[in-house]
Amino acid sequence: MTLEVIAAGPFSTVQDLGRPGHAALGVGASGAADPAALRLANRALGNAEDAAALEVTLGGLTLHSHIAVYAIVTGAPAPITVNGRAEPPYAPFFIPKGAEVHLATPPTGLRSYLAVRGGIETPRILGSRSTDTLAKLGTPLAPGTVLPTGKAAIPPNIDVLPVQPPPAGDLDLHITLGPRADWFTEEALRTLTSHPYEVTAQIDRVGMRLTGPPLTRARTGELPSEGMVTGALQVPPSGTPVLFLADHPLTGGYPVIAVVTIPDIGRAAQARPGQRLRFHA
Repeated sequence: MTLEVIAAGPFSTVQDLGRPGHAALGVGASGAADPAALRLANRALGNAEDAAALEVTLGGLTLHSHIAVYAIVTGAPAPITVNGRAEPPYAPFFIPKGAEVHLATPPTGLRSYLAVRGGIETPRILGSRSTDTLAKLGTPLAPGTVLPTGKAAIPPNIDVLPVQPPPAGDLDLHITLGPRADWFTEEALRTLTSHPYEVTAQIDRVGMRLTGPPLTRARTGELPSEGMVTGALQVPPSGTPVLFLADHPLTGGYPVIAVVTIPDIGRAAQARPGQRLRFHA
């Protein structure tokens, strides 16, 4: 019971909800960059919420299915074909044994989640099947990769998920100021919450560099390295923030002016280069 990768697209990995609790070993939680999209896909298929699926960046994935299985695509709404027949995103569809499945480039959003009934069952590493690009746990998909799948029970009993695709325009994100907001001037705090910041092409699962008005410091000197979290807005000497995502480093030496709230982290992970982020404290 396997799926075989024919083409992996720009970047595709196996992801579940991650491996929290291993920071003492130097290993972050990792997991799906948009965990809400992964949970939604699994619920629609009757899988456990933490079952592994495929995180596909900007489409381009082609699979040969050695099994007959139900599947669904959530997150970025990549156009889907099964043996050339179009299937809609956000709705379960059937893949016959021997069929070829292709995900094209989504019109909005960055990361699509292709889940199958029974989940992807690659070997667990520290309790998770997630690929961590920073810790080098697991490997991105490549042509010829074989993906075992779990046993499926009854077919899903749902027609379509009533969800909105990721927006194409400006993205509003809620933040909590701190823990190092006191390292910045009052003007910098006003700037962060009143001016948009554009996502640059320097983006991966570790984080995204933003461009916009520099954030001026109120304090000089060096900050001892301290723990980092997903959603942290770290400000290097350039003054323009970096937004950390699922595979972020565990520690950092630049001050964190704010942290994106947990419900908005997945939305941030769907932002494409050129989109603008607006932060609301």
